[in-house]
This record gives sequence, C-alpha cells and structure tokens, in this order.
Amino acid sequence: MSTAYQQLILDLGLFSKNKFQILLGDSAQVLKSLPSEQIDLIVTSPPYSDQRKNNYGGVKAEEYVEWFLPIAAELKRVLKPRGTFILNIKEKVINGERSTYVLELIMALRAQGWLWTEEFIWNKKNSYPGKWPNRFRDSWERLLQFNKLRDFAMYQEAVMVPIGDWARNRLKNLSETDKRRDNAKNNSGFGKNVSNWLDREYVYPTNVLTLATECYNKSHSAAFPRELPEWFIKLFTQEQDLVLDPFAGSGTTLFAAESLNRSAIGIDLMPEYVDMIKKGFEQMGYIYNLKENKYGNYQQ
Repeated sequence: MSTAYQQLILDLGLFSKNKFQILLGDSAQVLKSLPSEQIDLIVTSPPYSDQRKNNYGGVKAEEYVEWFLPIAAELKRVLKPRGTFILNIKEKVINGERSTYVLELIMALRAQGWLWTEEFIWNKKNSYPGKWPNRFRDSWERLLQFNKLRDFAMYQEAVMVPIGDWARNRLKNLSETDKRRDNAKNNSGFGKNVSNWLDREYVYPTNVLTLATECYNKSHSAAFPRELPEWFIKLFTQEQDLVLDPFAGSGTTLFAAESLNRSAIGIDLMPEYVDMIKKGFEQMGYIYNLKENKYGNYQQ
C-alpha cells in the first residue's frame, strides 16, 4: 500500500457478493479517484479541531471549515442523489467557551448545497466523571445528517425498538380522549391518538442514541462503538448497498457494514490503520486481491 491510489479489494468468493476497498492516502485527494454518485451512505468521524495531532496533524478551529469543505465537495459528488451523509463531530472548549467551528461548518455545508436534515445525539452512557471550574463532563456528541435531496432513502422499520413497559399500564384503560386525535392545547397543530399504540410491540426510536464508549478495537485514538455506524447503516441502506468512511481509522464502519451484508470503502492517511483493517478482514477469512488504479465493481 505504498501509494494513495493502490486499492485492496476483499472478496469472500461464493459466500458474499460484497466487496471491501481500503484506500491509503489523504481523503481530499483519494476521493477524486472514485466515480460519481456510487455511494449509498457516508458515515465518518473526521479529526476534531486540534485533535489527533500525532496521527493527522491537527486542524485549528479557525481553519477547520476551509480544510473540510473540499472534502465535503467530493463527498457530495460521490454520494447517490438519495444517499445520506452522517458526520460525527463535537466542538471543543477554547479559552473557557465553546468553539463555534461546528456551527460554522454546518452553515458552510448548507451554502455548498447540502441539506441539514437532522441532528442525532450520541449519549455516552458510561462517560467517566471529571471536574472543571465552570462546566461538566462532556457526555454526548453530534451526529449530523446531510442529504442532497429531501426525498432520501430511509428504512425506519429496520431500527424500531420494543415499545417498553410504559404501554402495559398506560394502554390498559383508555379514556374517550385517548381514542381520538387529541390536539395540543397551544394550537401548535401537533396531536396524538394514544389508541394507535394498542397491540404494538415495536415503535420508532428517538434521535438520541444511548451507547457506551467502549469499542471493539482500542488501537485507534478516537474509535466509536460499532453499534453507532451499524444503526445508521440499518436506517439508510439495504443489503449490498455501498458505505463509505473517508476517515476509516481502525475500520469500525467497514466491519459494521460487513456484519450487515453491505459493501464498503474506507480511506485513511495512516498505513498502520490500513494494515489493521486488512488483518481484521483476513482473520474473518476474506481473500485479498490487490489491484492498482482500478475501482472495484460494486454493481452486483
């Protein structure tokens, strides 16, 4: 893997139609080698401002938007029209106040033509305690959803959750109001019909994902838990769709895609992380076929 354009194609032969491609190099350059409108979902966590300096050099808060926009332009080009881009990012504290670089990035991405469709929250349920004179422990991160179109692919039934114990008592004795649409008293136009939940075992989740910070591979300085990309892969793709992580790190997104029968492409600047991903797939029995300057055929 000596150049940015060497590509590692992994194929499990007769057992899988999916392929996994690992590209070594700077995402801003490597993305240019990918064809347009081929990706169904992008899930990534780029280096946060002034973070991972030893591995990625670090990007100052005041330079972050300028650094990320060319990458975002390429992501927009390779994403399918109905595809989704999920960006895991978190602002830092500088001189006692929150930096605004994430908010500035959101506005810049909108100006670039992205639709900021939704914001999910990763609630870290096992954050360790800390003490600061003017704030509390950070225990959540943003997961920003961007799309090219308002009509994007979404499979909500794939992430439904059990309705919970609350329904057992709440739905036992319904009032007359519960049996019809009860509009909000503040004239907002919102309302509910409680009887709609009768005999339901599963419901749609909220936009808050409560997951532990533990990860399967602790060899990376900022790996997120596999359950995080898995949730978005279920929500925004179907089997054999193609997922991209342009900051692949230890390969969490790629391994999540593999577990859900999707294809995936990962890009990373660090050779040791590319080798780590390769070994991970090899341990699962994948056969490697090294090809240079040729994009893998993911159209099954």
